[in-house]
Amino acid sequence: MSVKYSLTARYNPRKPNDPKKIYAQSQSYGEITFDEMCQDISERCTLTKADIAAAIEGTLVSIEHSLRKGEAVRFGEFGSFKVGISSKGTETEKEFNAAMIKKSRVLFHPGKMLSSMLKSLEYTQVPVLPKKEKKGKKTDDKNGKTVDDKNGKEPVTPKP
Repeated sequence: MSVKYSLTARYNPRKPNDPKKIYAQSQSYGEITFDEMCQDISERCTLTKADIAAAIEGTLVSIEHSLRKGEAVRFGEFGSFKVGISSKGTETEKEFNAAMIKKSRVLFHPGKMLSSMLKSLEYTQVPVLPKKEKKGKKTDDKNGKTVDDKNGKEPVTPKP
């Protein structure tokens, strides 16, 4: 098995006048649902699908509670979770207040198991998957192709 990727041309947002460069972009082929994952795990052990679902749901609730308290969650070989924040800047500490925090996000740092997996991946180039039309799309006046407003991406078809 290998990770599928296609090629995409992107502008450098810091240097908008520079020509686009070609980058690899991973392509997901399918997905696994929570129920399917629980079924898959139950086939590998003596627990039932319901037992596994309950354990995973309990784990997610525990992770959420810990993150809300400001704790980092160390999840063994899997990795760790913590809350990261972004804020407006001020000249002095005295000027800063919590209302200046713009957003928060969950940061995940893979542990040994996933880091090791990432080092051993194989890759296969595939054609660009068809995209669903989303809001925020616009037509690039230069060449008439559709690009994403947010990041200026334009799909590139691989050469045979």
